[in-house]
Amino acid sequence: MTLPAWDDPEFKGGTMIKCALWLVQEIGEGNTFTKEQLRRAFPGISQVDRRLRDLRDFKWVVLTSTEDASLLAEDQRFVRAGVPVWDPAARRAASPQKALSAKQKQAVLARDDYMCTVCGIGGAEQYADDSNQTAVLSVTRRLTVLPDGREETLLVTECKRCRAGDDGRPARSDEVVAEIKRLDPADQRRLARWAERGRRGSTPLERAWNAYRRLPEEARQEVRRALDT
Repeated sequence: MTLPAWDDPEFKGGTMIKCALWLVQEIGEGNTFTKEQLRRAFPGISQVDRRLRDLRDFKWVVLTSTEDASLLAEDQRFVRAGVPVWDPAARRAASPQKALSAKQKQAVLARDDYMCTVCGIGGAEQYADDSNQTAVLSVTRRLTVLPDGREETLLVTECKRCRAGDDGRPARSDEVVAEIKRLDPADQRRLARWAERGRRGSTPLERAWNAYRRLPEEARQEVRRALDT
């Protein structure tokens, strides 16, 4: 469909929709803008910042200096467009469900040890591959296929980066069970112990390898010579 112009006075879309069009038509993915630019584009609208943040519920990714340390306090970066909210059908299909209460969110975060269940990063930690970005955790809904084939929407803790990279496919616990059943009995028992403890164990071989890898290269050479003899 042809996009309406964000500043067309005849266009009757709400402020959130106009903000989305402004980002696409004036800023462009990957580029930065300032709060002042946003306010100048929408003069007289006191809640324009909040309407822009509402786009995150529709999988739009806009980072602030809190999440991207390379930005100044006044800057934001338009990373990626999400649901085309100017399309009424797409907007209705993706409309956020009833907001979670603070108590519900806190319970899920505590259950997940305040870590992203996708990549394992903790809240406010720096990403190993990008020290300019720190993890911001949120509680999201994930369509999940249970082992008996039932579908349920369940709550899960994710960091903003993993949430942005979500391809929309459901989590398949039925496939996980099938994969586990293909393991030999010893590995199934080991996995069951990991699940019971809530963390992965390691074998003596893995511990020895990790200890070897922590040595300086000269010491590793000495270890290799010792093993040769």
